Amino acid sequence: MVQHELPSAHGSRTGPVRTCIGCRQRTLAAELLRVVADEHGSKMFVVVPDPGRRLPGRGAWLHPTPECLSQAVRRRAFGRALKVSGNPDTAALDQLVGSAAAKSQNVAESGDRHRTA
Repeated sequence: MVQHELPSAHGSRTGPVRTCIGCRQRTLAAELLRVVADEHGSKMFVVVPDPGRRLPGRGAWLHPTPECLSQAVRRRAFGRALKVSGNPDTAALDQLVGSAAAKSQNVAESGDRHRTA
């Protein structure tokens, strides 16, 4: 059963609901990043971000934050969620989430500089 809306006080937030494999919080799919496993070689898997949500295969959902990514890696959630054996390589995802976090931090710091000036 797929739930299509979160209970909210305003009732304006509707859409598909998914669970982040890092923090295990349920939220709208639009707020999460879909990832899929791509096979490289014999039983070697790489976790690939799917921002367009069109890649074939079983997908998993993750908040695009370093905290949720590290929790998912620590809990070995990618292998279970994507139904692959072993620990898949998350380097591409580390790079994407890390660059997004650095960008948001730079924007916040530049906003702080403008306010104090």
